[in-house]
Amino acid sequence: MRIGELSRRTGVHTHQLRYYEAQGLLEAERGANGYREYDESAVLRVKQIRHLLGAGLSSEDIAYLLPCAVGEVPELAGCPELLAAMRSRMRRLDDQMERLARSRDALAVYIDAAARTGAETYPPFDGSDDRESVPAA
Repeated sequence: MRIGELSRRTGVHTHQLRYYEAQGLLEAERGANGYREYDESAVLRVKQIRHLLGAGLSSEDIAYLLPCAVGEVPELAGCPELLAAMRSRMRRLDDQMERLARSRDALAVYIDAAARTGAETYPPFDGSDDRESVPAA
């Protein structure tokens, strides 16, 4: 099947399919006319890629995982590459969550402090302009 049909059957845009191919996640043969030709297994492969991307895995992680993937969702056999990639991604997510929690806590402190100052404007505005006046021409 050509890329347009694969796109229709999977709901994935053609530019994303080309990206998957460039990342080594999807394979296509080239016809005599130069068009990409995908076999039936490409539909399943694209669905697997989409599920793994939805789990927050990078295309590099997915390249390691695909040989261990079985089925559409997919089920992943416990091969060493798979476990190492998923554990690494989990550590990165944990680190991101910790940084976000610290940022959220710091922002909450600023919000509380700003709320205690009431409706004052910042910087205080008294109506005077401290800047030097520019003479009118």
